[in-house]
Amino acid sequence: MATIPKKIIKKKELHSRGGSTDTTGKDENGKEKKSKSRELGDALVYAAIVAFFIKVFFFEAYRIPTGSMENTLLVGDFLIVTKFTYGSTTPRNIPFTNVRLPFVKLPGFKDPQKGDVVVFDYPGGRDEVQSPEVLNYIKRCVGTPGDTIQIINKEIYINGVKEAFPSYGIKQPRTKQAGESDMNMFPRGSGWNEDNYGPLYIPKEGDKITVNPANYEQWKIFIEREGKEVRLDGESVIVDGSPLPNGEYTVEKNYYFMMGDNRNNSFDSRFWGYVSDDDIVGEALIIYWSWDANIPFSKFGDLLASIRWDRIGMPIR
Repeated sequence: MATIPKKIIKKKELHSRGGSTDTTGKDENGKEKKSKSRELGDALVYAAIVAFFIKVFFFEAYRIPTGSMENTLLVGDFLIVTKFTYGSTTPRNIPFTNVRLPFVKLPGFKDPQKGDVVVFDYPGGRDEVQSPEVLNYIKRCVGTPGDTIQIINKEIYINGVKEAFPSYGIKQPRTKQAGESDMNMFPRGSGWNEDNYGPLYIPKEGDKITVNPANYEQWKIFIEREGKEVRLDGESVIVDGSPLPNGEYTVEKNYYFMMGDNRNNSFDSRFWGYVSDDDIVGEALIIYWSWDANIPFSKFGDLLASIRWDRIGMPIR
């Protein structure tokens, strides 16, 4: 029987125990060994990169700060939002700042549908081209591209068909009557109010909108939000230096109409207008934590006692 050399036996035993007798500071490939602190630092960097990747492209956590979506979402609910459902984007702004970045939107699995609870980048006030702050809003999609929306005595009609009022919604007893104008409504000068609103058409990509001096103020901000320069020159509407062909503007994006479930306590599309495809961030998926956010951390015991166990793990519909 052949005898195995002692040196080989010794090397095998050391390998099986994971040991080493090298004191040169190099591994078996001759590379410099990493210190424990460096290995920990590298692990933290890799973990941060993975977490950032997941946050940007897959899931993100949000907290509900207002009651505009009651009773679906309560103040103090913490949510998981899927970003890939409607199409993830590269970062929209430098983290923790209001400095916006050019971004690329990836294909999604679907477009927002009526009834979806959607997180989106707030487009700005009715008369603003863009919000000066980067803010994420959460509302329910009630109108999709090409729909005509109308609200009659708090009830929503889509394309002339009445929508059932959701069981989770809230309506205040007083109703503002038609003709009771609210100057804050979108579009400017509409004469509508939050309870009697429209009819309003929701534009879709490829639509041709007639824009003239009579309705110029209604469409000016809309066109500017699509990245165009627009001005009125006598009887002509000039977009990017040229008169509109046949007086028609061709819409470049799809748009949605968003409302809160707490109908009379929601700052939504009735006040500032449409939400474009590009503004959509993600779909609300599930509540992972919930407690009474009105209780300060200085009363941590009371805060813990306020945990809404029945809401944790609840799908958002």
